[in-house]
Amino acid sequence: MADMSPIFRRNGKPAPGDRLVTLIRKPGCHLCDDAQIVIEKVCGELGVPWEQKDITQDEELNRQYWEQIPVVLVDGAQHTFWRVDEGRLRKALA
Repeated sequence: MADMSPIFRRNGKPAPGDRLVTLIRKPGCHLCDDAQIVIEKVCGELGVPWEQKDITQDEELNRQYWEQIPVVLVDGAQHTFWRVDEGRLRKALA
């Protein structure tokens, strides 16, 4: 069913592999390291892909998020910043 088009899925929810979690971070940020641990755990258990982006390497991300890092996006929409709550992330991806 994961390969099936979302149009034909009965529940209309995206499959875990169709989701994407993005961690926006910077080097040397201890909150970013903490966030990454939670994201790795939750995404690993649910089979959801994730990526990380460095605000020091992207001027637009730096301008947009420099006060909030770490920032977590779920499917491109801001989910949270500063601290990542495991239960809340899991619920957003379920």
